[in-house]
Amino acid sequence: MPTASFVRLLVLAAIWGASFLFMRIAAPVLGPAVLIECRVLAAALFLAAVGAVLKKRLDLRANWKHYFFLGFFNSAFPFLLFAYAARTLPASLMAVMNATAPMFGALLGAVWTRKPIAASTMLGLALGTAGVALLVGFDHATSRPGAALAVACALLASFCYSVASLYARSARSVEPFANAHGTMWTSAVMVLPALPFFPATGAPTPGIAGAVLALGVLCSGIAYLLYFRLIDEIGPTSALTVTFLSPLFGILWGAVFLGETIAWYTIAGAAIVLLGTALVTGLLPRRIARAQGA
Repeated sequence: MPTASFVRLLVLAAIWGASFLFMRIAAPVLGPAVLIECRVLAAALFLAAVGAVLKKRLDLRANWKHYFFLGFFNSAFPFLLFAYAARTLPASLMAVMNATAPMFGALLGAVWTRKPIAASTMLGLALGTAGVALLVGFDHATSRPGAALAVACALLASFCYSVASLYARSARSVEPFANAHGTMWTSAVMVLPALPFFPATGAPTPGIAGAVLALGVLCSGIAYLLYFRLIDEIGPTSALTVTFLSPLFGILWGAVFLGETIAWYTIAGAAIVLLGTALVTGLLPRRIARAQGA
């Protein structure tokens, strides 16, 4: 992997890991709906400006159904679910749960293609489940009122990402930038009906406003641009390694900026989940095979 691409991969992992930090800061005050409406709208406006400069067409008339479906499962609904969970759960726990998306994807893919699941994938799914159980069982935050629902929301959000990934593979080809841009606008429309049900509980401080802006521009707009560039440079499989790096940054940012505890179960649970994800995605067996053949 070229050095420039590796640096971009690290930057992207750091940005996506920070998204859970920003949600944890803003969600308890703004509520999930206001927070996510501001996030996707800021991202849409940012990408619209970039698209105008780069002369990228959105072609909304031809692709609006595609943007709505992909936007629901890849942005609007999972963003809302994670923002709801962020009112209760620490950023580190949400970041690790986000890494379960490839595991759900493996199950969905097996059901969709009606192919048997490989032994390594089964082992990965078992490890991932054990890692999440370890985190949920030992993390003190999961004993708070409403924590069980918050955990379910975080896992459902990861499931939504796997649905979006499976759909994107089977859907007709749409230019990656247009996917990012179009889904942010449709997400902004879809989140609107949730606003009356989750009103803000307080006025935003400058820190909260900064967290919202960072979520929209940095974690959604700029992150998508980095991700799609990495796919072009190193391919989708190598770009997928961001799944393994972003939880580590999520744990780090939570500890540094929010004072969250990095306990033994945090490290052990994250390691088990990431190992399971590596087995499910097939990255670990390939690397082992390369090492044995060297």
